[in-house]
Amino acid sequence: MQPYESHIERLIREATERGEFDNLRGAGKPLDLGSPDDPDWWIKQKLRAEGLDGAGAVPAVLSLRKEAAGFPESLREIRTEAGVRTVLEDYNDRCRRDRLMPRDPKTPPLVAPILDVDAMVARWRQL
Repeated sequence: MQPYESHIERLIREATERGEFDNLRGAGKPLDLGSPDDPDWWIKQKLRAEGLDGAGAVPAVLSLRKEAAGFPESLREIRTEAGVRTVLEDYNDRCRRDRLMPRDPKTPPLVAPILDVDAMVARWRQL
């Protein structure tokens, strides 16, 4: 009596017989399972392997909050007050648009801060 072989098992066996699994990259080497303390090791490894930036993988509100945390230091290279105001007003506009987006009721209600442009310009001047 033949043992039961599922469709998938049959496909794998046939591919093995054809040699499709021979000479695979990393064959015979242990798997790199990343850090055991980082539950997202696999996605970080995949992003690196694909040469992708993970910034687009986080919610917009978190990116905005990170951007706000970098002010006014990130404005240091801007030479004119008008340029600084343009950057800050663009940031505030993106925050307002983000607040209008529908939210998943299962996630915590995060908002990015609207910045006081005049106060931030004063801090920029001190730099």
